[in-house]
Amino acid sequence: MKEVEVIKPKKNKFDRASGKELSKIRVAPYCRVSTDSAEQMASYDSQVAYYEQKIKENPKWELAKIYSDAGISGTNIDKRLGFQEMIRDAVAGEFDLVITKSISRFGRNTKDVLEYTRLLKKHNVAVLFEKENINTFSMQGEVAMTVLTSIAQQESESISTNVKMGLKMKMKRGELVGFQGCLGYDYDKETKELVINEEEAEVVRFIFESYNQGKGARLIGKELKDKGYKTKRGSTNWPDSTIRGILKNEKYMGDLLLGKTFTVDPITKQRLDNMGEEEKYYIKDHHEPIVSKETFEKAQAIRNKRNCNMEKGRLKRYSRQYTFSSKIECGFCETTVGRRAWNSGTKNKKVVWHCIKSSKHGKKFCPDSKGIHEAVIEEAFVKVFNEMCQHNREIIEEFIQAIESTLSESTSKKELSTLNKELSKVEDKIKKLIDLHIDGAIDRENYENKFIELNKDKERLIKETNELSLTASEEKEMKIRLKSFRKYFDANKPLKKFDADVFESIVEKIILGGIDDKGQKDPHQLTFVFKTGPKSTITIGKDNDSNKENGFLKKGKEPYSHLSSDTCGDGSIDVKGEIASVWKAQYSSHSCVFASEFRAENVIILLRGNMSK
Repeated sequence: MKEVEVIKPKKNKFDRASGKELSKIRVAPYCRVSTDSAEQMASYDSQVAYYEQKIKENPKWELAKIYSDAGISGTNIDKRLGFQEMIRDAVAGEFDLVITKSISRFGRNTKDVLEYTRLLKKHNVAVLFEKENINTFSMQGEVAMTVLTSIAQQESESISTNVKMGLKMKMKRGELVGFQGCLGYDYDKETKELVINEEEAEVVRFIFESYNQGKGARLIGKELKDKGYKTKRGSTNWPDSTIRGILKNEKYMGDLLLGKTFTVDPITKQRLDNMGEEEKYYIKDHHEPIVSKETFEKAQAIRNKRNCNMEKGRLKRYSRQYTFSSKIECGFCETTVGRRAWNSGTKNKKVVWHCIKSSKHGKKFCPDSKGIHEAVIEEAFVKVFNEMCQHNREIIEEFIQAIESTLSESTSKKELSTLNKELSKVEDKIKKLIDLHIDGAIDRENYENKFIELNKDKERLIKETNELSLTASEEKEMKIRLKSFRKYFDANKPLKKFDADVFESIVEKIILGGIDDKGQKDPHQLTFVFKTGPKSTITIGKDNDSNKENGFLKKGKEPYSHLSSDTCGDGSIDVKGEIASVWKAQYSSHSCVFASEFRAENVIILLRGNMSK
């Protein structure tokens, strides 16, 4: 039998990098307090003194370094700089043992606690939790730590659930919950009711009246700034997101909607808009209104129409096999216009664009729509582009400059950064508050009152941030569009034939058919909606004197399909027409400001001609 010599392990700790024995265990205490208040900082000083004395009294220990975080929540390790420094030093081999008061001091998220204790263990660093008497170098220690950490996390979740249930009970009783403060109202703490602030209410009424008269959010904001009016927070800047927020706030007609947002996770504190995942509570006539229901509902109708127009203007870009694919919209049923190739009994193939609803389901589903030849669309664009650049240059230039000026004055990006910083501060305060309650440093009543107050601020900031983010995104998109539009406009070169690149760069969509000036349905209208806002409407008609001078469409071309079928047949127009060259430009000084809202019809160019069937 072979002789085996047993080499016993070293009794003393040693540095793995150098191989040298260490006479003592290097200890790194970790201290954390939830707030930076005088009381909590005194607690922190006590913790430091305690560990210094404890290590001094143990002959096998020596103090490596004390790590700490003050005023930081235990639920978010990413913001605990002292903790992160401790982990880096541990990985670098600066000490052998971390000692801390309890698992809750180390962290309240089970995943994070296990992840970091295992990382330390991998680098031969143990963690000693005093309160629970757990050493992570023992198997029993890890099992116990997992259980206790889960309990700590459940406690945090339980507190959040209890608070949430309390808030829901208040909502069901119709009590005001989560009021973040809004222009025109003050909160009476004694009666717990909303009271009209008449000075601010006048501003609210001005906003609704101006909007219902046709003004856009950005123009209203500019006028408020010029008049020196201030927001609820005391700012003289009125971003359009603030105006839109006021216009859609049901409180101004005396109603109250509760439960607009909800908390997804009590650990991450993530909140989302309530899209139906949680209950909402709507209370009619909850308080005195600032505007009438008729005024409020009129504003909503205008908002919905404008939003709908914006969405319709952004036709889907998929399936772009052809230049006009997903670019043409039926002016009557608002569905996409599709492409069809017709031979019509001749050798020459004709490409015609039809309303999809009419062509696929039958003429009765969109009886007013007509098919149009692709060549007519191309030549119409060439005519519109050339006339716009050559004969209406001053109007278009003023229009572009107005948008450029408005965009350059925008403070959306700066305001968004400020809001994000404020939101981060409020979230930190909420986390610290939860820590204080779990640690028993604040009683339940004060905790709930403060939690509700902070949560109001958080919901308000999230709402404002989301709205301002949308505004900033729209501004960025408009700058890109404007740059492309100006590129072709400044070139001032008339098109001799249809150019797909120019078309793609400046046209948002085409509307086939529509309502004329007399309020009659007109299937002959072809409206080009440019990416910067203006529209050019062209009407295709029969041969007449002005058309002969124009020579826009070659004689013999048929603008519309006259094929006999159930979908696009007998009702279609059979003409040998040309497009008239009668131009009419309408422009108003104030409407140019509407352009900054990107929804305006600032420059309307109309081509009219006589039509017959």
